[in-house]
Amino acid sequence: MRSRIVLAAAAGQANQQIATALQVPEVTVGKWRRCFASQGLDGLQDAARSGRPPKHSQEILQKVQSRVRQQPEHYSRWSVRTLATDLGLPSSTVHQMLVVSGLQPHRIRTFPFSPDPDFEAKLLDIVGLYLNLPEHALVLCVDEKTGIQALDRTQPLLPLSAKKPRSWTNEYVRHGTQTLLAALEIASGEVVAHIKQRRTSVNFLRFMNDAVGAFPKRELHVVLDNLNIHKNEASSAG
Repeated sequence: MRSRIVLAAAAGQANQQIATALQVPEVTVGKWRRCFASQGLDGLQDAARSGRPPKHSQEILQKVQSRVRQQPEHYSRWSVRTLATDLGLPSSTVHQMLVVSGLQPHRIRTFPFSPDPDFEAKLLDIVGLYLNLPEHALVLCVDEKTGIQALDRTQPLLPLSAKKPRSWTNEYVRHGTQTLLAALEIASGEVVAHIKQRRTSVNFLRFMNDAVGAFPKRELHVVLDNLNIHKNEASSAG
């Protein structure tokens, strides 16, 4: 609208004509013509506004930021309400300050730490396999999932029907636990898996024999962790 006022004025139109064409008050046309005449294009920008003054001082903000970084005495982590109670501030104020500061006490991120003195060399070796795999070779990632509950429902499942989702009873019976051993071939996504009653070195060796047999005549690089059944005498002999 401001640009149209200036262009119309440059074309020789009077303020009243411009106001009628753009359906704005004549005083508005005069205002923006004067601003453009004195400041050029910068005069068509919005003027700086002071805005609403902050309700709380910088000292209060720093107090919230400092306290939320400290471990609470009676909680595992801070929530907005517990932090507000501790500081004697309204919950809405604490929430606003946490948002402004980008602090999220409800979130927890875990990180791994290895005490292995050769960790760096092993890490570089594995990353090198992923980034530059030897020709005609495959990488298998091996791991276990233990303690899987073998559950069975006490009643048959009810199938999906119109306006009714598939459903089953909440009651179940336990049939012990199972252990899943699996090897993932990272290039194709192919998985070799065994389900066993127990996690033993014998079962692990049988699984590895099948995993190797699934990729005959190929050079295999196996990535696995330091679980006891992977590195005891039976596994080393196998």
